[in-house]
Amino acid sequence: MYSNISPNGSLKQYEFIAMVTVVMIVLSQLPSFHSLRHINLISLLLSLGYSFLVVGACIHAGLKNCPSIKGTIPWSAFTSISILAPIFGNGILPEIQETLAPPATGKMVKGLLMCYTGIFLTFYSVAVSGYYVFGNKSNSNILKSLMPDHGPSLAPTLVIGLAIVFVLLQLFVIGPVYSQVAYEIMEKQSADVKQGMFSKMNLIPRLILRTLYVIFCGVLAAMLPFFGDINGVVEAVGFIPLDFILPMLLYNITHKPPKSSLTYWINISIIIIVFTGAGLMGAFSSIRKLVLDASKFKLFSRDVVD
Repeated sequence: MYSNISPNGSLKQYEFIAMVTVVMIVLSQLPSFHSLRHINLISLLLSLGYSFLVVGACIHAGLKNCPSIKGTIPWSAFTSISILAPIFGNGILPEIQETLAPPATGKMVKGLLMCYTGIFLTFYSVAVSGYYVFGNKSNSNILKSLMPDHGPSLAPTLVIGLAIVFVLLQLFVIGPVYSQVAYEIMEKQSADVKQGMFSKMNLIPRLILRTLYVIFCGVLAAMLPFFGDINGVVEAVGFIPLDFILPMLLYNITHKPPKSSLTYWINISIIIIVFTGAGLMGAFSSIRKLVLDASKFKLFSRDVVD
């Protein structure tokens, strides 16, 4: 927004990251997952609002400009699979929550159905509509594709501006949720469960540890603006095994289907095909893109490397 409103402005990208880091330090002091329940609701509403705006803008651009979909570049496809892989991991939290009180099975299914309905309405609606309009030329940030460097904007300014505001607010609300696990691990040794969350013995270590953690993340983000590339590498290595390999492996270990059964070999086939076809290729393609983009690398760069 700043670069469009003030093309010759003096503020750099890392200065905006510093501003966001300050806000995240404040939000990081919310002590537990339970205290984030209202933030989770806000996050859902922002995700839905952003998705509806972007899908509408893409459909508007497609009908207006009649774009032709271009063929997919294989390496880009594998990188995209890696980036999309964490979406399937979003069901882990409702699964864990639903096992806290019996009966777990029925409640878990309901939680997962709600989770994947939200995923379909947000992640996949944006991905499909973006590919419909821009094909493999789509930017990793679809808003940049809707605002090309040359030529007029492909969507109303108000729609794009509102979507950008939703993205900014979503970053604020989702950051504490994703970081909470790291906070819990860090505070395992320093916290005293016998005392209240806001007692001096718990408050001071929490304030120090979480502040240092968020500052470290902010400095790293400002130094290395390779967000898409780094996400692709981490997610190919971490999330594809978590989503597609570990569940099949655990099923075979727990239920011990006969090695002559169809279920056993379907699980083994998924492990082998997905891991070799998507996991390894996704990791390789993400690293390849990171290497190719290295020529654009500058510490504390003004621009994000797409």
